Amino acid sequence: MEKKENYTVSIYTENNIGLLNRISAIFLKRHINIDTINSSPSELDQIYRFVIVVKVSEKDIKKIITQIEKQIEVIAAFFHTDQETIFQESALYKVKSKSLFEERHIQNIIKNSHAKIVTVSPEFFVIEKTGFREETEKLYKDLAPYGLLQFVRSGRISVTKEPLNITEILNEK
Repeated sequence: MEKKENYTVSIYTENNIGLLNRISAIFLKRHINIDTINSSPSELDQIYRFVIVVKVSEKDIKKIITQIEKQIEVIAAFFHTDQETIFQESALYKVKSKSLFEERHIQNIIKNSHAKIVTVSPEFFVIEKTGFREETEKLYKDLAPYGLLQFVRSGRISVTKEPLNITEILNEK
């Protein structure tokens, strides 16, 4: 059995309706679970970027990239290992305000995790944490006993350590 590892897939595309559905169908047909997905404008005007994290074998990721690049709106698709990228996730935690004022220990938890409070109201306060998945999960576990009201985490955002040269790829097409 081939070794599976995390791969970050970067897909540069035009912004067209239904593309995300077609891309996710490629993973679905191969019974591959998407761990995280993020979509945003890229460094190039009118070009969008999907960042998808999956755990698969190298053989499978190469086949997936080939299929993704067959989509008309896809300009280029790449895959990278965790060692080849710099990546982070962001998380927001909504906690009862009572905890902030009555449980002084929670302030130490926030400080030690290098998180920051982004808003405070009489009913709740919101903490923002950017870091690796393990760091956002640890803060979640640390805050849970204090009345965690809501939690949300973004998908991975990443850049490659080596130049991607997407502009040159576009000029070749």
